[in-house]
Amino acid sequence: MIEQILHTEIEKCLSELYSAEQQSIQFQKTRKEFDGDITLVVFPLLRASKKGPEQTAEQIGNYLKEKVSQVSDFNVVKGFLNLSISSDFWLNQFIEAYKIQNFGFVEVDENSPTYLVEYSSPNTNKPIHLGHLRNNFLGYSVAEIIKASGKNVKKVQVINDRGIHICKSMVAWQDFGNGETPESSGIKGDHLVGKYYVKFDKQYKKEIAELVTSGMEEKQAEKESPIFVKAQEMLLKWEDKDAKVRSLWKKMNAWVYSGFDVTYKRLGVDFDKNYYESETYLLGKKVVEIGMEKGLFYKKEDGSVWIDLSEEGLDEKIILRSDGTAVYMTQDIGTAIQRHEDFGFSNMAYTVGNEQDYHFKVLFLILDKLGYDWAKNCYHLSYGMVDLPTGKMKSREGTVVDADDLMQEMVDTSKSIAKDLGKLEGMSGKEADELYEIVGLGALKYFMLKVDPKKRMMFNPEESIDFNGNTGPFIQYTFARIQSLITKYNSEISDIKLVDINKEEQTLIKQILDFPNIIQEAATNYSPAVISNYTYELVKEYNSFYQNTPVLNAENEDVKMFRVALSETVSTVVKNAMKLLGVEVPNQM
Repeated sequence: MIEQILHTEIEKCLSELYSAEQQSIQFQKTRKEFDGDITLVVFPLLRASKKGPEQTAEQIGNYLKEKVSQVSDFNVVKGFLNLSISSDFWLNQFIEAYKIQNFGFVEVDENSPTYLVEYSSPNTNKPIHLGHLRNNFLGYSVAEIIKASGKNVKKVQVINDRGIHICKSMVAWQDFGNGETPESSGIKGDHLVGKYYVKFDKQYKKEIAELVTSGMEEKQAEKESPIFVKAQEMLLKWEDKDAKVRSLWKKMNAWVYSGFDVTYKRLGVDFDKNYYESETYLLGKKVVEIGMEKGLFYKKEDGSVWIDLSEEGLDEKIILRSDGTAVYMTQDIGTAIQRHEDFGFSNMAYTVGNEQDYHFKVLFLILDKLGYDWAKNCYHLSYGMVDLPTGKMKSREGTVVDADDLMQEMVDTSKSIAKDLGKLEGMSGKEADELYEIVGLGALKYFMLKVDPKKRMMFNPEESIDFNGNTGPFIQYTFARIQSLITKYNSEISDIKLVDINKEEQTLIKQILDFPNIIQEAATNYSPAVISNYTYELVKEYNSFYQNTPVLNAENEDVKMFRVALSETVSTVVKNAMKLLGVEVPNQM
């Protein structure tokens, strides 16, 4: 708002002072060490003024101070004009923002373009684990942020429900399961299937060792291990639609889906459509014929189909094996096209770890070469891996940290800390349990989302749940404190009067008014970290204000009402921002 006003007035100024039109007018936030609210970069205007940077800045500053009511003062630092905006302007802007229920959010027009966000996409041979958590939190949050920026959004996933890894769990269950089910064992379905994936690996290694001891080469032993041969045979039977194999596959997958549903509900994530690899793995094969006709793909002597991307700085990529079976690239091409047929999306983001960076470069390039205009608007939301202080994880060896276990650990830690800090006064047992859940899961989500997605991160459970510093609980506690203050005020906020505001109040107002821009920035960059760190800075600034400025003991009723309204607006922005991260905020802590 203020930038638009200043832009118009500076154009008038340049015309009057220098007879110049259509100049490059650039603003930036004033650096903290200087007085001012917004800074004009003067260097691009020197050609028009034909004067030095400081003289030009002084002339423009004097013009604006005299002619523009919103500009109260200015100072010049080299080629930068730091403008101070009047407190009345900020207060009026705040009063308008206070009246808007979903301040910062852009209402979604049903006719606006659809953005697709893919995330999660687990395998059905094991539970969702720590790595999936960052994926789920990122994908869900990015979808919510894009929605808040005014776009239609659909959330999708592709479930990897076929292949040799799935058959490994099935074979191990047949050999060692004795008919065990989630009901008979009391084990969650996805955990039960994961248990047999680990069993397969242990048996596989044991058999390899025995074959090597009997004199076989290790590589040959890996191929001829009896349990591995069984898994390969089962995969062939699955592809031939063998009734018994398909029946077992459906039964064990159903156990996993039931388990996934429980995990997703606790994570607070959802999907508009699930795609299944068992249904999509053949989709891309028909596209191969189109690519061949266009001369985009070519066949080698063994019958395999390839594309040469060396002119684009990449390499040759296989599209179809010599036996006619699809590779992952083929599937992804077909699935992308199917999704466009389903949703007619304008943009699609894939939330997948950075080890797949090259894969997505190739995928988007092939789709573009096939003539799909929307390929240019496909984006790989690439993220770094999550490490724990305890070291690396391996699913097949059973050393992975399951999402369910980690969530429960976070809730238990929250319970322990809350008791130690005495934050449970006047709460019933049920209310306390709800608080542990909100704080524990909020700590987990916030800690993972505050880091730039592209960076590899170390997740430290103890650090994440600290009530001080850049953590979820710190922000939640500030929100709860404001709710307590509003309850104590116990009066209706009517018309907010124009009162004198101090520097901390003005800073808070400016941060609140920045929220719409922050949402747009986070949506453009597919980065929940932008929201996280904005919220932390807002809460820090509020705590400084709260400690130094009397609210309920303000000097008069008008000032008191304004400060309560300011506090309430901070809490509303915090609640909405944290909601975009999938984090709840409790009214009491």
